[in-house]
Amino acid sequence: MTESVHRSGDSSTEQRMPEWDGDHVHRAATVVTETDGELLGVDPADLADDDLVRELQSLHRTRLDTLRHAADSALANHLRRTAELETEYLARHPGREVDPHRLRDA
Repeated sequence: MTESVHRSGDSSTEQRMPEWDGDHVHRAATVVTETDGELLGVDPADLADDDLVRELQSLHRTRLDTLRHAADSALANHLRRTAELETEYLARHPGREVDPHRLRDA
C-alpha cells in the first residue's frame, strides 16, 4: 500500500508559496524576477493577445504533469504564472463569451 506524501503539519504548495498580489500592471520591468534574481517570465501586461493565449495554452497543456511530477518549487511557479496570465486575460476580456452549455443548472 502506498503512503501519503502529505504529513500532518505540512502545508500544501498553495499554502507554502507566497501569495501573488495581482498588481502586475504597475511593475516597471518587462521581465518579472524574484528577489533572488530568478527569471520568472515576461510580465503578462507586456504580452500581445496571441502570445498571452499561447502562454496560457502551454501552461494548461503541462498542468497535470506538473501537478503529478514536478518539484514543489516548480509547481509553485506554475501556479503563480497561471494566476498571473489568467488574471491578465480576464482583465483584457471582462465580457468574454460564456458558453451556455458550460453553465451549471441552478
